[in-house]
Amino acid sequence: MSIALLYERSENDEAGIKQTAQQLGINLKFIPFRKIALAISKEGFSAKTKGKDYTETFNQTAVILNRAQSKNRRLQASYIMEMLGKKTINTSQVEFTCYSKLRTLLNLWKAGLPVPKTVFVPCDASDFMKNHKEIHNENDIADLFQAEIPLNDGIVIKADAGTHGKMIMLSKTREELTANIKETKPNIINPIGVVAQELINKWFYDLRIIVYKEKGKQAVCHNKALARAGFKDFRTNTFLGNLVFEAKLPQNVIDLATKCGNTLGEGSEAWIFALDAMIDVANNKQVAEDFLKTQLDLATQAYVPVQKVKADETRLTDFPTWNNKLEQTFNMYANSDSYQKVKNVIDENIENNKNALVFHEANSCPEFWENTRLVTGLNVAIPLLKAAQSLID
Repeated sequence: MSIALLYERSENDEAGIKQTAQQLGINLKFIPFRKIALAISKEGFSAKTKGKDYTETFNQTAVILNRAQSKNRRLQASYIMEMLGKKTINTSQVEFTCYSKLRTLLNLWKAGLPVPKTVFVPCDASDFMKNHKEIHNENDIADLFQAEIPLNDGIVIKADAGTHGKMIMLSKTREELTANIKETKPNIINPIGVVAQELINKWFYDLRIIVYKEKGKQAVCHNKALARAGFKDFRTNTFLGNLVFEAKLPQNVIDLATKCGNTLGEGSEAWIFALDAMIDVANNKQVAEDFLKTQLDLATQAYVPVQKVKADETRLTDFPTWNNKLEQTFNMYANSDSYQKVKNVIDENIENNKNALVFHEANSCPEFWENTRLVTGLNVAIPLLKAAQSLID
């Protein structure tokens, strides 16, 4: 029995998993899930694209690496595969939890783990009556939020299932709050209600921490995190143009992250997560922001060659050569004086504020090849593939 990589489109992460599997001597199968017609009937089960029959691939597969990027498609894929008797990384229960920021936070909160103060109102911003009359609820919802979170501290409105910073809005006035609530119409990334969260004073960075587990082994937290940093926006997501730096994790943060993984992966024999965390720095800062902004500007210039390589379409035709070029240019960036200065500030700040960390999201299918792998030194494909191997009896 084999391991199969289920994916929607073959991007850098999928190419990296394929290359890593070859290096580890793993005969990886491939399932282009988005293009397959899955049929169930009294005759049994079949899986076919317009040009190929994948039914036998399914039959010969014991473990599925579920790398569908759409949260909805990934959740559906996990459940289908499990109904077909396959083991999945991650399981459909894990996908169900991580699909929702609120469900993730509820699990962590129940386990006693630090999370930001979060308020959920199941009511939508607008309701439509049978007579087509529209009822506006944004002011009532705003009142409920303000009763729990002081507006002058900042209230963040979040799409419950959003990614890449989509529909994350900061409110510091009543007008902004009601306008942002009104924007949260029911949709695929915010199915119901409105989620609000206190604004964490994370200064200029947040953290992505990798935790994973193989069957029969203790969970592991990688000792270095990906720090996403910049002053471009209160959201430090890299999709918004922020930079990436290595961040050393203190032991208490490693222990907390490991507990997070065990909490979210409870009932699963093997799993992998990218945990998103923030540190409530408040005024405990070691350097002036003018110095930091200067160093970040210099680091941005040092990062330009990396961006050029990332945009190079030869990755689609000659991935190994493109990847070597990416690693070389990234190493030049990481060895720049500005990178090292910003990294040192982040490391010192984490150590000084290590007891003020909160977890705010968990990613069950993290992107890793272009940033996490290069920054932290961890090729996530390795624990992913080893976890899959551990599930094959």
